[in-house]
This record gives sequence, C-alpha cells and structure tokens, in this order.
Amino acid sequence: MNPTIDLLMAHRSIRKFTNEQIGDMLLETLVAAGQAAASSSFLQGVTIMRVTDLDKRQQFVELANNQSYIATAPEFLVFCADLSRPIRCCEMHGGTPTRGFTEQFIIATVDAALYAQNVVIAAESAGLGICYIGAIRNDPARATTLLDLPENVYPVFGLCLGYPAQNPEPKPRLPMPVMLKENSYDASAEEAQIKAYDEVVRTYYASRTGNPKSQSWSEQMTDLLSKEARPHMRDFLSRQGFEMK
Repeated sequence: MNPTIDLLMAHRSIRKFTNEQIGDMLLETLVAAGQAAASSSFLQGVTIMRVTDLDKRQQFVELANNQSYIATAPEFLVFCADLSRPIRCCEMHGGTPTRGFTEQFIIATVDAALYAQNVVIAAESAGLGICYIGAIRNDPARATTLLDLPENVYPVFGLCLGYPAQNPEPKPRLPMPVMLKENSYDASAEEAQIKAYDEVVRTYYASRTGNPKSQSWSEQMTDLLSKEARPHMRDFLSRQGFEMK
C-alpha cells in the first residue's frame, strides 16, 4: 500500500465538525484539485456553488431531511452539472447548440461526480472530513431557486466540509468478487457472498459508535427499491432543459 491508497481505504462520512474554519487558500486549492479531474470531451461541465448565506444554509437543511450539519459545517458546497456555459460558448462563436441530449446530461453529471471526488480526496488528505448530501434532490426546484441557477444547470448533490469532531469507523464494502467481474456478467455466486456480507454489515451497524442499528445491506436495498425514488426528478430536469432525447 501507499499513503494515497491508505487514505482512500479509510474514507468515512463526517457529520460533526469542529468550529475551525477552512482557510480561503486551502479551499481554493481543493477546488483546483477538483478541476484537475478527467472531463469527457473537455466539457468541464461543472459549477460549484459555495453557500455562505446562513438563511440559505438553513433552507438547505430543511429541504434535505433536516440534516443539521449542512448549517454547522464550515463549508457547504453544491456541485452542479452545467451545460449553460458550453451552450453560451457555442452561441458566442455563431453556432446553433443542440440541446437536451441524454449524452450531454450524462457527461455533465459524471463531470460533477469526478470533480467532487477529487475535492473530497484532496480535502481528506489535508485532514478535513466530508459528507455528501444527495438529499438536496428532495426538492431540486427549491435548491435551484435558492442558488439562482439558470436553464441547463441542475444541482447534483451537496458537500459538507470541515475538520472532524468525530471518528466513525469506515463502512465495510461488498466483497471484491461481487464488484469485480471478468469478461462477462456472472452473478451465479453472488447470493452466498451477499448473505455473508449481510452479516458483516449487521455486525458493523450493531457495534458502531453513535448510532447502532440492526440491518443488513440487502435489507437496506429492499427498503430503498420498494419505494419511489424522487419521481419528480424527470419533470424537473426537463424544465431545466435536460430533455433526455
């Protein structure tokens, strides 16, 4: 192993932060690390919104299932997939931009995820903790209004950043043979592997610090897939210019 791999393997979500602020130079360095991420077709289809307004922070808490650490984290960033900028560039050069294609949406969304993960790795290497906030998509229209996002831009997720005030255990991940397959998708052995993993996860939840519970991974997936998953997203994306044609 090496320090970079050790850092990646030690990842965990942090939901309690100290009052120590993140210096502007460090924050800009983290954003620059994000910019260094790969970008399909060099689109760079990302805009980061830094939310410092306390009232807006509180509104994000409310729309994201009352996750209070959005308000208390030293920094809260919202990563947006942004096709508005390349569209403006196309028009600037007299072109007629094609809009609403699913491939464009995928590229911008993947760009946002890659960008954010670079920021996260850089942040953790500097001793910071992070927590992704996917729940801002509970009400993406309200999030869009809060951030004054134009058409062809949408909020993908939020990110809390700060110095950790807790030391949670990393969550155990699925067994490697389940995740890594060779040449063809063969799931014939997965049931036994997942059952064994379920017990690992159940033990982790029962013994973890702060919030013990009794649930396996496959039970979590049952809960997740037995209910609607933000059905409003399709109409919202269409209204924002992401028509998926």
